[in-house]
Amino acid sequence: MDESRQYQDLSRFRMPKGFRGRSPALVQIWWIVQDTLFRMSPQIFYGWRNFLLRSFGAKIGKKVQIRSTTRVTYPWKLTIGDYVWVGDDCTFYTLGEIIVGSHVAIAHDVYFCTGIHDYTKIDFPIGQKPIRVEDEVWLPNDVFIGPGVTIGKGSVVGARSTVLNDLPSGMICYGNPAKAIRLRERLG
Repeated sequence: MDESRQYQDLSRFRMPKGFRGRSPALVQIWWIVQDTLFRMSPQIFYGWRNFLLRSFGAKIGKKVQIRSTTRVTYPWKLTIGDYVWVGDDCTFYTLGEIIVGSHVAIAHDVYFCTGIHDYTKIDFPIGQKPIRVEDEVWLPNDVFIGPGVTIGKGSVVGARSTVLNDLPSGMICYGNPAKAIRLRERLG
C-alpha cells in the first residue's frame, strides 16, 4: 500500500455556488432565530414555530405539531403536510429537499439526512439527494433516513432502524439497513 497517497484533501473543498438555496447571511439569521425564538418557545407554541418556519420559506400544512428541540438546517427546503407530529430532538438536514406527507408521526431523535460527499474524489465534493416520506407513515425513535430515500404510504419503520433504500407502502420495516418484514394491517 502506498502510504503517501491521499484519500481526501479538504483544502480543495469548495461549496457549490447556490448550494444552500439562500444567501449566507439569511442562513445565519435563520440559525439565530432557530436557537432563540424557536428553541426557547414553550412546548405548546406549535403555531409560533410553524409561523417561524413558514417565514423562512418552509411549506407547513395545517395542525402540524413540531417540538421546539427540532433542528432544520434550511427551512426553505422543507415541506410538511397536514396533521404531522414531530417529536423532540429530530433533525431535518435539508441540504436537499425533504417532503413529508400528511398524517405522519415522527417520534424523537429521527434524523433525515439529505447530504452526501463524493469520497471517490480528492476534493470531497458535497451533494444532496432528496427524501420523501409519504402519507400515514410512522417513524419511531432513533430512525436514520439516508439521502435519496422514499418511504411508502402507511409504512412503519422500527425504532433505531437505518433506512438507506426506498421502503414500499403499507409495510412494517426494520433493521440496519431497514427492509420490509410484513404487511401493516389497514384500520379503516
